[in-house]
Amino acid sequence: MGISLSYATVGMVGFEGRYDYTANGSTVNLAARLCDEADDGEILLSTRAYTAIEDRVESTAPVELTLKGFNAPVEVFRLPN
Repeated sequence: MGISLSYATVGMVGFEGRYDYTANGSTVNLAARLCDEADDGEILLSTRAYTAIEDRVESTAPVELTLKGFNAPVEVFRLPN
């Protein structure tokens, strides 16, 4: 699972006869990339997501991942299973 925390644009997207409710933005892309990187049963958190819950969970030391669509490596926190 990949979790990112930030603002996103949400709403109806599509064309006449076919509309879907969706979310767009870099936080959505980051969550998807983290999900792709996570092993089975593993949870990867962006720095902002981890900061929001750090007093309630334990985490491994942060690692930097190079993710498609991001110019710089992204700091990621792994929650132990």
